[in-house]
Order: sequence, then C-alpha cells, then structure tokens
Amino acid sequence: MRTVLVVLFDDVQSLDVTGPVEVFAGAETQARGAYRIRTASLDGGPVRTSSGLTVVPDSTLADAPVPHTLIVPGGPGTRGPDPRVTGWLRVHGPRAERLVSVCTGAILLAEAGLLDGRRVTTHWAYCDKLARDHPAVTVDPDPIYVRDGPVSTSAGVTSGIDLALALVEEDLGRDAALTIARHLVVFLRRPGNQAQFSAQLAAQTAQREPLREVQQWITEHPDDDLSVETLAARARLSPRHFARAFQAETGMTPGRYVDRVRLEHARRLLEDTGDGVEEISRASGYGTPEAMRRAFLKALGAAPAEYRRRFRPAPAAPAGRVQKGPRGDWPAATR
Repeated sequence: MRTVLVVLFDDVQSLDVTGPVEVFAGAETQARGAYRIRTASLDGGPVRTSSGLTVVPDSTLADAPVPHTLIVPGGPGTRGPDPRVTGWLRVHGPRAERLVSVCTGAILLAEAGLLDGRRVTTHWAYCDKLARDHPAVTVDPDPIYVRDGPVSTSAGVTSGIDLALALVEEDLGRDAALTIARHLVVFLRRPGNQAQFSAQLAAQTAQREPLREVQQWITEHPDDDLSVETLAARARLSPRHFARAFQAETGMTPGRYVDRVRLEHARRLLEDTGDGVEEISRASGYGTPEAMRRAFLKALGAAPAEYRRRFRPAPAAPAGRVQKGPRGDWPAATR
C-alpha cells in the first residue's frame, strides 16, 4: 500500500487538494489496497481554503505517517508561508519516495530547499517569482508538469489532476488511469510537456467579431495561406488596419500568432501521431521540413525529430503491471 499524504494549510487552493485526492481515491476503488490517503495540518485542526471551504485533516503533521507520495498543494497560503510548514517539509520531504507539488506548492518546496538543482514548473503567473527568489532552481514556465527524479511539480490548479493520473498510470498501468479519467470526465492524459497556454490562451481574444473569426480560422487552417493580406481580406479590412487592430486586440502581431498556432499544431502531431516530419511540416503550414526545423530550433531549442524522441509518451505498461518511472537521488544536503 502506498500512503499518499497531502499537506494542508489555511488559504490552500481547494482544487489543488481535491483534484489529486479524487484521482488517488479513484485508483483505490480500482485496486483495493493500492493507496492510503491521508491529510495533515500543523496542529491537526480544520483549515479554510481560499474559496471558503473548510477541510478537516486526519492528523497533525507531527503525527503523519511517512508517505510514499507527499503532495504539497498551492494557493494564496503559499505567498507568506508559515516557517513551521517549510521546516517540516525540509526535514520530512526527502523521506518520501515521491515529492509532488501542485501549482504554487512549488514555492513551499523551494523555500524548504528541496528544489535546488532541479527543473520544475509552477503556475504561469508565479514562474518569474519562483526563478527570481530561488536562482538555484531551473523554472520551466511552459509545461503543465515536470518530473525530475523523485520530485514532480505541476502548473496551475487542474494540472495536478494530470500529474496524479500520470503517477497512477506509473503505479497501476494505463487501464486503471483511463478508467479514473473517464469517471472524472477528463482527458487521459495531457502529456506533461503540453504548454500551460495554447496559442489561443496566450493571446487575448479579440473584441470585434471579424477578428475573432480570423483567430478561429488560423487555428483550424494552419496549413492555409495565412499572410496578413489574406487574413485582412477575411476580416474585410485593409492589411495595415488589420495588422494594427489585431495586435491592439490580441496583444501580438498576426505573424506571431500564426507562428504560435503552427508550432503548437506541429508539436501535437509529433506527440500524438506517427506521421513523418515531412507530412507534419505540410499539415502545419511550414511547407518543408527545413522550415519546420528552423522554427523548432528557434522556439524550443530542439529539432522536430529530437523533440519527438524526448516528449512523445512512451508506450504504456500492460494493465496490472507496475511501470517504474524516473527516479533520482536527493541532494546530499537533504538526506
């Protein structure tokens, strides 16, 4: 049995707690005895979440069992963390086989010195702060979760569900994780390297209907002629007026928006299909593999073939078998 312990504190984000807990609880219904879920706060008393819900923990942190998986959620309560919580994490975090943060829970782990020398992520709005306050930590603002040895960090709120599903798949196999995902009505599972923001979310939605229609057209037709002149004609504006209006309302130029959409489309095809690079380059609007290669190197620092090798999910283990995930040692200072 794997004990899953969730650390609670006032002003915690409720979905950071309940999202992963629902995943592991679902796994327990699939494989009885697989997980024992516990929650703990400093004094064992109820905590009030940032949305006003009251959560009653199972025990104090001092009395909590040594967990297999220790989950540290985020929320406004991480912005001025209680030093007693970070002190407990500093001592007890390395004892867990897996250390997991959701959203700004990464800030607590960083304050405890448990992220030094590791690649991590957190909610996009706090990536700069985490990198600035903890220069020994490598912060990647793009993916929805990152796994580095025994430490796994996830982006904002719902990405904790994706990470929890990945951990269950590692422990119990793909079929169990798929059943849980279907029950929760979520996709199984967004790959960890998927961007926190799609191109549409990274840009603002235009206010005027013709410009919104152009944004949607770009997304649905990345392989079409997406020059400013063609897009302006669709919006029934002059190219100059269109370019100015598009940037004013979306926060980026038409060319930059098209670049993001095409890159995102190509990344998904590399991750999710076995199509060749030449076919994907045409489908994504690059025209040639060399043009797509230049775009990938500029934006991601990796050629398409290397990107696929790194990030395409490995085949899942057969149902009922335990698939071992990446493991790594704790820094000597934390042992």
